[in-house]
Amino acid sequence: MDGPCRRISQFVLKVHSRCDLSCDHCYVYQHADQTWRGRPARMPPATVQGAARRIAEHAREHGLPVVHVVLHGGEPLLLGAAGLREALAELRTTITPWARLDLRMQTNGVLLDDELCRLFVEYDVRVGVSFDGDRVANDRHRVFAHGGSSHDHVRRALALLRRPEYRTSYAGILCTIDVRNDPDRVYEALLAENPPRVDLLLPHATWDHPPQRPGPEPTPYAHWLGRLHRRWVDDGRPMSIRMFEALRPGGGGTEAFGLAPADVLVIEADGAWEQVDSLKTAYHGAAGTGFDVFDHSVDEVARHPGVAVRQDGVDGLCATCRACPVVDRCGGGLYAHRWRTGSDFDNPSVYCADLLRLIDTVDAYPPPTPPAPRQRTAAGSMPREWSATSPVDELLDDLATGPGSTSTLALLAATQFSITRALLAACRDRFGSTAAWELLVHLDQAAPDAVLAVLEHPFVRPGLVHRLDSSALPGLGAAVDPLPALAIAAALRAGVPAALRVPVRAGAITLPTLGNLVLPGLGERAEVTVRPGEVQVRSGSVEQTVLLDPLAPPSTGWLPTRDVSVPGGRLLLEDGDPYRDCYGQPVEPRLEVPAARALGRTLTDAWRVVRRDVPAHAAALDGGLRAVVALAPDPARPLRSATARHAFGAVAVTPHPDPETMAVLLVHEWQHAKLGAVLDLYDLVEPGQGTRIRVPWRPDPRPPEGVLQGVYAHLAVTQVWRSRAATDHPDASAHAAHFLAWTRDGVDALLASRSLTAAGERFVSQLRHALEETHVGSR
Repeated sequence: MDGPCRRISQFVLKVHSRCDLSCDHCYVYQHADQTWRGRPARMPPATVQGAARRIAEHAREHGLPVVHVVLHGGEPLLLGAAGLREALAELRTTITPWARLDLRMQTNGVLLDDELCRLFVEYDVRVGVSFDGDRVANDRHRVFAHGGSSHDHVRRALALLRRPEYRTSYAGILCTIDVRNDPDRVYEALLAENPPRVDLLLPHATWDHPPQRPGPEPTPYAHWLGRLHRRWVDDGRPMSIRMFEALRPGGGGTEAFGLAPADVLVIEADGAWEQVDSLKTAYHGAAGTGFDVFDHSVDEVARHPGVAVRQDGVDGLCATCRACPVVDRCGGGLYAHRWRTGSDFDNPSVYCADLLRLIDTVDAYPPPTPPAPRQRTAAGSMPREWSATSPVDELLDDLATGPGSTSTLALLAATQFSITRALLAACRDRFGSTAAWELLVHLDQAAPDAVLAVLEHPFVRPGLVHRLDSSALPGLGAAVDPLPALAIAAALRAGVPAALRVPVRAGAITLPTLGNLVLPGLGERAEVTVRPGEVQVRSGSVEQTVLLDPLAPPSTGWLPTRDVSVPGGRLLLEDGDPYRDCYGQPVEPRLEVPAARALGRTLTDAWRVVRRDVPAHAAALDGGLRAVVALAPDPARPLRSATARHAFGAVAVTPHPDPETMAVLLVHEWQHAKLGAVLDLYDLVEPGQGTRIRVPWRPDPRPPEGVLQGVYAHLAVTQVWRSRAATDHPDASAHAAHFLAWTRDGVDALLASRSLTAAGERFVSQLRHALEETHVGSR
């Protein structure tokens, strides 16, 4: 038993080992293992206490941020409301001092009632219901011992969980497929129950007892699932179907797919520790370890050879699987499905041919278009037509999926513009009404589009913030009044003659969105007069007229802004506005023409890469990214990027020639910008937090808001690499797994910190449910 052990974070408690249904595909009662016959029907309270203490001990010793516990059976509802309350209270009391406890239950739903639903809401238990589809499909296997139908009972249970007061406990549906059923009717029956998530399970089988394959079709399970997959994609993915999401490149895997190490232990009703439950389909005693919760710790069980062998990733697979080009996605299939007498588990899955064809089907069918917000049913969220959520919840649920919809991006941009206008009014209130203010008011009435174009510039807000509090952005030097330059820029855009005294910064007059006047001998202020197409400047002995005709040769002293064409429109290369220096790290001075052209080409190509890899994130860029700032090179950190809270609509990057790399930087930083805009609207972190959280991507403990930003950015990067893994992009699968692990660990740590508001808990929980939904066996 020597040697290191893996941390285990998922535990299945068999709180009742008997069942009120007699499903003929159940691995507990109908397959090779019959150890249930010698176990008590109910898990005694002392066993629950022992299990809770062992789990808490393991969480404490290994610093687990989150522990997942699933009440299972048999049928856990046979324990009754009183017995379940006692078990849930023990688990909450014992484990929560050491880790966040994610409580789940898997049930056939027959006994579910209002009293139990209230109990599950009280103890925050998420309930999965076993349901195989329409009446014909469900009653093919899921029947009572007397042969009677369970279909109406299960639908009544699902209707209860959909009620607004119980909806938070609705985890989803577990559906075991049978290729004799009509996949369209099964799909429609599942969709009608509005589940947050569906787990489609292949019926348990081994090489000794292979699955039924009726008819001439050589891969009937792939054919059946392929039909359902096409229907799901054509409908815009109206619900989460875990199998299809897991099989996509970089999908993260499940117990049945992918190469993630095993992370599940089972505690039987008598307190015996067992391996993953599906092993019961292989042979009698296959899941046994010889350990129990009374005398053996989780660490001891984790060192058991049967558990340890499933920690080796691809090295733990047979030679056939190791040589397979899709091994990182299939992962050899479910461990139990590899069993064959004589060679044990050193075989491919008995469903190998079906899995290979299904992966081809998923890859070949056009990638799904992200659904509109009212259709989105990512785990934990609700379609708008039957949800009781607020607009805040809907916005957060939409953004928690990663890119966010076009309407959400438009809302964020509109609120940022409102903040800018409020800062303008604050300057008027603080410093009084000036000629610049009066000109802006006039132009806002006479030429609102011109004022809008100027005020939407990302670096207007930093200038206003600096004017109101110069200590807020210390890197910008002495504060000056930004309103005259704003008003002159708007007048030029509107073609309205105007004259104002404008402050000079560092020998230049900056007209936001237009360019810089750089004339020798300018003092601290200059009289600027504008007429359509020209600017006249007087300051001391300096008097010069600058033509702004874009068709004329560049005028001496006029440095216009430069932009590039990207698939989403025009993108400004901002290298002249002084307020772009708000990122806490040096920015490049005005770029030489060759450097500007090179950066423009890279950005254009990078935008196309984003559109290729993650179209929904490209739409999000289209919806709000207006400017890119070049950061000054740093030999110690050659690849950097940044956003600034007050500069929505802009990101800063170190110029890099590779569009693939630049695409990741753009997506990553735009996530930060979107979340910053959300944090301007809602508190997601409890104010006054002194908490510091350790995360895998930084050596130093981070404040909760920093972890929240990191998790959200890494979510998008994970999605980029998942998409690239569908191609021959080198190391894409490894990168996807790397960022997925970072995101999962960060989400766990953030939720365990108890530093979030209710809205923050909801937002991060959407990420958690998408990344961490665990599959702990089929029923």
